[in-house]
Amino acid sequence: MSNNKVLYFLIMLLAAFALAACGTPAAQPSGETGAETGGEAPVVPEEEEAAAPAGGVTQINILWAQWDPADYLQQIGNMYEAETGIKVNVVQEPWASFQDRFFTEMAAGGDSWDIVVGDSQWLGAGSTQGHYMDLTEFLTSTGIADTVTPASLTYYAEYPTGSGTYWAYPTEGDADGWAYRRDLFEDPEEMAAFEEEYGYPLDVPQNYEQFLDIARFFTRPEEGLYGVAIYGQNGYDSMVMGVENTMFAWGASWQDENNNVLGVVNSERAVEALEVYKELWDCCSPPGMSSAFFNEVNDAYISGQAAMAMNFFAFFPALVNPEVNPYAESTGFFANPEGPYGDRGAALGGQGMSVINYISDERKQAALDFIEWFAQEEIQTEWAALGGYTCNANVLASDVFRNATPFNPAFAETMTFVKDFWNVPVYDPLLQVANREFGAYIIEGRGTAQETMDRIAEQHHQILVEAGLIEE
Repeated sequence: MSNNKVLYFLIMLLAAFALAACGTPAAQPSGETGAETGGEAPVVPEEEEAAAPAGGVTQINILWAQWDPADYLQQIGNMYEAETGIKVNVVQEPWASFQDRFFTEMAAGGDSWDIVVGDSQWLGAGSTQGHYMDLTEFLTSTGIADTVTPASLTYYAEYPTGSGTYWAYPTEGDADGWAYRRDLFEDPEEMAAFEEEYGYPLDVPQNYEQFLDIARFFTRPEEGLYGVAIYGQNGYDSMVMGVENTMFAWGASWQDENNNVLGVVNSERAVEALEVYKELWDCCSPPGMSSAFFNEVNDAYISGQAAMAMNFFAFFPALVNPEVNPYAESTGFFANPEGPYGDRGAALGGQGMSVINYISDERKQAALDFIEWFAQEEIQTEWAALGGYTCNANVLASDVFRNATPFNPAFAETMTFVKDFWNVPVYDPLLQVANREFGAYIIEGRGTAQETMDRIAEQHHQILVEAGLIEE
């Protein structure tokens, strides 16, 4: 119990004695009477005494997308209610409408929610448009900023990048990784055949050259087996997340330190990376994947069509569930391999927890109190045990975390080299351009990789100029 809670309890106890001395009976807790305790005044548990929150806030509403981590957060919220008496409601919105619902409410200055667990890409819009409360002083003065990994603080909390200004608590770390069929990789006949064809042992790929060899080797359309299942949908950010894995492994980027894109996003390395993703799509991906995102990729793997599958780590629990995946016992995981120039990178997913700026000061304080409680190492350990992807550095480094699931070691490794898409206020038009152009080249086969990246660079440049983020 904190010192404040002890002091509060003692004050209330003294007040009860004073009222009794004046002939006024002490108030009974809800649902209890003196008769139920033999006519004597009941002893009030400390937890119930703490259930009278300062400011009169009795519940906290949190908006998040509809998926398993939101269920885990509700379980954490139930723990908070049991400890404090403050109810936590996690409102889940389907991914397809999550962004629209949130920003529509924010445009009207709405206060339906106290907290949103928002996409990393929303940081620029959420902060500059006044939707998010500035959490810099809170995160730094409490020491919370020092408890999470530097990469997660940068990508889930900070805007502008490098400013030291924070708008969120890194909550659900996530990134793209790979699942693979160990029963295929460790089969003696497959191992012998691969080594005979490629001249080195079949194993988890250490670089993209090996990765491509393995993808080609296991592509056998006549058997209904293909090397990889990767993202093909060009909706919200799916195609971009997929291509980013090769871009970042090639040492390519969306922009330089001054937000310039010309000669950067259409650099030689970026073009090579896009060609590799296109090759994986053409040579080694199951048919019918043009609308594939996380669910469809998992389905392709579970149905036995793919030897390897790209996905966000948050969707890998299904692959280790034998009730869902017939290959669960023989499924392994690895981090995105190294590119040809020695670079490593992976597309960042996940979200940070931000306080809505339009709520009352009392509700803001209640939201901050919840975040401070949630950020404790012991609670982050509970969060990770449930299935949440903590960003707490100590928990990530612990043997308990690394041994909790077959994919946690790859996740912990990946979170040391993740990178993200734009998080500026105009991230959405930038995203739409990239998805549209990638879809035309990869799925429809229109143009070349160089032409595709040139068009993206030109359109991104114009969007950024009009937004005042770079000069003409």
